[in-house]
Amino acid sequence: MEPFSPDAIDLRLLDALQRDASQTNQRLAAEVGISPPTCLRRVQRLRQERLIERQVALLSPDRLAAVLGHGLQAVVEISLDRQDAAALDAFEARVIADDAVQQCWRVSPGPDFVLVVAARDMPDYSALAQRLFTADGNVRNVKAFFSLKRAKFDPRVPLTP
Repeated sequence: MEPFSPDAIDLRLLDALQRDASQTNQRLAAEVGISPPTCLRRVQRLRQERLIERQVALLSPDRLAAVLGHGLQAVVEISLDRQDAAALDAFEARVIADDAVQQCWRVSPGPDFVLVVAARDMPDYSALAQRLFTADGNVRNVKAFFSLKRAKFDPRVPLTP
């Protein structure tokens, strides 16, 4: 089987879906300029090829704050004592399994990991830090930056044909 390579229409479909994945197949087809059956086949192929990982709803933290409280978001830099593949993989597996970790990036140079974490309040963050960082003997340094304001959040992948 020949490797799949998305064409310009596929990239336009992906871009449109990143902006609004809830639109109907008919509307998506019209936006991209193809027939609805062709659109449906192409989107199914994009899913099959795992170019579309999943579809989710992006929630408004500001609007939910009245119900849930504002909570804390932090960007956390983690440096490990040992950076061999097994140590990096073990730390990564442990943190990505925790629901409080929204994003996990293995980075270089500088720290080994950058995490984006969410907590209800400072005691909840303290428990998270104990669970994920303090209890791990391989964690050498933790540097947390607490969010005061989210100025931009856009999960779209830039697509250029």
